[in-house]
Amino acid sequence: MIKGYIFDYGGTLDTAGCHWGQMLWGAYQRNHIPVSEQQFRDAYVYAERTLGVEPIIRPDFTFYKTLVVKIRLEMEHLCASGAWGADEQEFKAGHNAVLADVYARVKEITAYSSRVLSKLGEHYPMVLVSNFYGNINTVLQEFELDKYFRDVIESAAVGIRKPDARIFNLGVKSLGLRPEETMVVGDSFYKDIEPAVKIGCHSTWFKGKGWTDKTYDETLPDFVITDLAQLLET
Repeated sequence: MIKGYIFDYGGTLDTAGCHWGQMLWGAYQRNHIPVSEQQFRDAYVYAERTLGVEPIIRPDFTFYKTLVVKIRLEMEHLCASGAWGADEQEFKAGHNAVLADVYARVKEITAYSSRVLSKLGEHYPMVLVSNFYGNINTVLQEFELDKYFRDVIESAAVGIRKPDARIFNLGVKSLGLRPEETMVVGDSFYKDIEPAVKIGCHSTWFKGKGWTDKTYDETLPDFVITDLAQLLET
């Protein structure tokens, strides 16, 4: 019997299962940033690695401010590599267009996620377990999601990153439950589902548009969903 939930954040509650790289690439395309998908992918990886090793994002950064930095790093890399020959005005216009596009979509998706969490929270305690930049609590407050979680376990704070299963053990402990009483919900098969199953938790894979075409054993999770509201039916 499921008695509590552990949720991932990025890619799960903010993009409806869509990998963040795909989320951003869609905005680049809609706003006609003249780069190829591979050029964007290289810039995306560069920005993520930079944010992973340099203390650029501070604990008080909202998601909006974090997104400003992420997109700027990507676009600076595109220009520096010669992929995009934008002048200052074109750079600013492109940055602002992609920023507005993505942030509007995230606001819409998180509002939907909030409605689902509100209903689920009527019956189950919930904990968030996330790989993030050290500002996840500020982001949750920004989107009014903080009220749903008994505890928030962030990689930057505890020094453990998914797919290390120990971070999910911390979530289970915070719920005060056993792994077999806990359902883990996440969009990443290898960062969320595989380590959750490894420690004995139940799991729900939020399957969206991935970063690669890799296929996974969909018999491993208990459920595969394409809409967060499907959790209310399980």
